[in-house]
Amino acid sequence: MKITVIGTGYVGLVTGTCLAETGNDVICVDIDQEKVKKMKEGVVPIYEPHLDVLFERNIKAGRLKFTTSLDEGLEFGDIVFLALPTPEDEDGSADLSYVLNVSEEIGKKITEYKVIVDKSTVPVGTAEKVYKTIAANATCEFDVVSNPEFLREGFAVDDFLKPERIVVGSSSERATLLMKKLYGPFVRSGNPIIIMDEKSAELTKYAANAFLATKITFMNEIANYCEKVGANVDKVRAGMGTDSRIGSRFLFPGIGYGGSCFPKDVKALQKAGKDEGYNFDILNAVINVNESQKTLLVPKIESYFKGDLKGKKIAIWGLAFKPETDDIREAPSLYMINLLLSKGAEIIAFDPEAMKNVEEKYGDKIHFASSMYEATENADALVISTEWSIFRTPNFSKLKENLKQSVIFDGRNLYDLDEMKNEGFYYVSIGRKIIE
Repeated sequence: MKITVIGTGYVGLVTGTCLAETGNDVICVDIDQEKVKKMKEGVVPIYEPHLDVLFERNIKAGRLKFTTSLDEGLEFGDIVFLALPTPEDEDGSADLSYVLNVSEEIGKKITEYKVIVDKSTVPVGTAEKVYKTIAANATCEFDVVSNPEFLREGFAVDDFLKPERIVVGSSSERATLLMKKLYGPFVRSGNPIIIMDEKSAELTKYAANAFLATKITFMNEIANYCEKVGANVDKVRAGMGTDSRIGSRFLFPGIGYGGSCFPKDVKALQKAGKDEGYNFDILNAVINVNESQKTLLVPKIESYFKGDLKGKKIAIWGLAFKPETDDIREAPSLYMINLLLSKGAEIIAFDPEAMKNVEEKYGDKIHFASSMYEATENADALVISTEWSIFRTPNFSKLKENLKQSVIFDGRNLYDLDEMKNEGFYYVSIGRKIIE
């Protein structure tokens, strides 16, 4: 099949590359000329495990191409994916200007039947808006389908190639048959393609992300309470997670969620509810708790240093909002850095992938290390904000040699409490007792 993907951000690039991997001919459209030039040369503009291999293979095979021409893209594809940004607006709603502006151009340019697919995360009713915008100018038949993505950063390629489910919102039998044909190779193991109306498909994505964000936040609240009463959140989590009605995933406490999806989508659903006169009380609480959770460790660090962080050198391991990505959007590390800097601390950070993005944001306000151990040299304390696998089994003897004091503030509960006691660290984690 011939596929056009408009937008080569995280979702668009993974979508285009993975569709090419199953033998489709794909052309990706982006207005960024320099980005398109680099992609034509085989340079992947984002870090995502395994994407580079598929990207290079399909370019060489001639199945994956790139252009800055919307006309070329629309002439090529029978199915046109809209993988455009829907950033958070000032009032918390999703900004649909990119989606609707491109839709207007689509209406002016298409001359034969196309299926237009909303792949971006969009509010309920967007498919209808896209249809009306295209219809205002179109002279041929077309259909608009809602097909939300469920890609986890760090696992996006596997999630696309082996999806748990595919959701298609469509009221057109013709469009539905084409979407089933397109996704057939990805569900041969029997996972479902779920067909529903467009509005239900749009809400499914928001509901899924909001529920997962709520689950994370609930566990963080339990962890905070554990600290008050002397319980161990690891034990509580294990006891809860074995209940099949609850499950063990997304029960790991920490310093809050971040990234491009959960914060934006929860706020967008909250705002959409307000627009309809409905108040999402649960989501209000989730947003508030998550904001405070991101800087939960700072008062503990400040307390350890008796209220004075001026001139204290704080090493930070992990800058990305989660491991296996270079994405720093809404990363808890940035909230901590901002607060620590405001209190006079000096920051030296290390992350396997995200340092370039953070450097573009902070410049010389913070320092960057070339390795995890270099970051700890002569540091007054170590703070862990991202659970990269390389941080899980460090050389503790080397850490003690490097740090001025054997102090670790762990926002991801990477280490065993007994091990920290035996190693002689002052160790603060989330929802567990302090090791002194």
